[in-house]
Amino acid sequence: MKEEILRFAFFGNEYQAKKSQAVYKLIAFLQNKNAEIYVDRPFYDFITVEQHIDLNVTGVFDGDDFDADFAISMGGDGTLLKTAARVGAKQVPIIGVNIGRLGFLAAVNPSDIEKAFEALYRGQYRIHSHSVIKAETEEGGEIMSAPYALNDIALLKRDHASMISIRTSINGEYLMTYQADGVIVTTPTGSTAYSLSNGGPVIAPDTSTLCLTPVAPHSLTVRPIVVPDDSVITMKVESRSHSFLAAVDGRSVSLSDGTVVRISKAPYSARIVRFTEHRYFTTLREKMMWGLDQR
Repeated sequence: MKEEILRFAFFGNEYQAKKSQAVYKLIAFLQNKNAEIYVDRPFYDFITVEQHIDLNVTGVFDGDDFDADFAISMGGDGTLLKTAARVGAKQVPIIGVNIGRLGFLAAVNPSDIEKAFEALYRGQYRIHSHSVIKAETEEGGEIMSAPYALNDIALLKRDHASMISIRTSINGEYLMTYQADGVIVTTPTGSTAYSLSNGGPVIAPDTSTLCLTPVAPHSLTVRPIVVPDDSVITMKVESRSHSFLAAVDGRSVSLSDGTVVRISKAPYSARIVRFTEHRYFTTLREKMMWGLDQR
């Protein structure tokens, strides 16, 4: 039986030279499968020009000008977040090869590349859907070219600025005005990231919720709150510096004082490929040392 010809779009960052060897190994494997291989131009230039490795690939692409059966993220979880933003509404399943530190989302280790992709060709994998949220102005305008987040959207004070006031409503009902360094709106996927470091709860996947977590609130009575993920969250920011930052999965833009930002669920989800049975709480224990008692 003739093996299916698959198309792969490669993404990565340009900061770790050790990624190049894993990329070369994976591309060589896929070439033996007669796969079509396309590489994001900045990553291609990094591998071929700076690392002096010749990549014999099908093509190189810019922006979102690609068509693939699978997107491959070479890096850590941060790289996978950027890949998810680039994939956007294309709904291309993402395979995360972990050449970073934690690898909570990017689950394939470099030593397991051939085993994982053999399983892919045998159809031995599952696709997990992850909620995505978007940020826009009250009038529905985009705050940046890629306003979608797999992890979180945060409204934050500028460097060295005083705390900001964030008047917040849920579905049009006034919640409160946060006096804080910022507020994080996180998905269940992002609950183990920036929100957790600010005292937010760990939210199990498939719970269809969002969480609002304050950053360094002025009052100790202010705590995180969990709301349904079909909620529309509106926030109006006032700042003594007359501007503030909106960070969408770490991609930030400066907005003017008084801008009203609306955060809601995106019309699509991010699709992440898993090759083994994904046990969320096992991952928490093993990768985040959840509940570890060092006494």
